[in-house]
Amino acid sequence: MRSKGNGQTAVCVSNLLKIQRGEVPFDRIKGVDFSQVDAPAPQAATEIAEDAKRMLSQYEPRSEVGDISMNPDDARNGRFTIIAKITGGEEA
Repeated sequence: MRSKGNGQTAVCVSNLLKIQRGEVPFDRIKGVDFSQVDAPAPQAATEIAEDAKRMLSQYEPRSEVGDISMNPDDARNGRFTIIAKITGGEEA
């Protein structure tokens, strides 16, 4: 957690994209479903991006999600970073 700026839309979106679905005990549908990681890369990227957009529209309605892309940090070991371009939002 940051000492200041936790309510900023970009920070909230970034935190939500780092949560794996099922990780939050009392809200099991919060997070991104990474079960498609074993699929071919283009298919997996498309499905993960669509799931991330749905999740962000539900849990962070202050932002409008534009493009979502996958950045392969260490693709051989299945490590990707989800990058979302957002517009709008105010500080809570």
